[in-house]
Amino acid sequence: MKSCHRRPGTPGVGKTTLGKELATRSGLKYVNVGDLAREGQLYDGYDEEYDCPILDEDRVVDELENQMSEGGVIVDYHGCDFFPERWFHIVFVLKTDNSILYKRLETRGYNEKKLKDNVQCEIFQVLYEEALASYKEEIVHQLPSNKPEDLENNISQILKWIEQWVKDHSS
Repeated sequence: MKSCHRRPGTPGVGKTTLGKELATRSGLKYVNVGDLAREGQLYDGYDEEYDCPILDEDRVVDELENQMSEGGVIVDYHGCDFFPERWFHIVFVLKTDNSILYKRLETRGYNEKKLKDNVQCEIFQVLYEEALASYKEEIVHQLPSNKPEDLENNISQILKWIEQWVKDHSS
């Protein structure tokens, strides 16, 4: 039995908070792709304009392959188009109101270009569209992530989904 979940979303929408809390409550393994890349130096250069390293997507996929084939993994990353479709049974995209998102990213010290581009990405639902283009539409779900109670509601909803998935796939 393997169940894997993906939470793409613009930086600052609450993916890491949700992913870690979900892992704690569900017993599933949590993988933050940004941390994995940092620890393994899975980079392919540096983007001066955005002031960040460029992810080597092939090396990330190679690094994750074994644990993903075992199942039971929550993957946290802001994009999803390079992950194999076979890895995930469900994809949750978090959505945050633009004014809230702007404040969250500002607090992180993002430069003006990075701030504007990420907020614009959220306005046009770029990552939600990317998820829909990368996976079957029926496994992609968008969840609100504006207030503290959204976190609890999202965790509850995802835990119910996991419970149902386990029931449906245990034989």
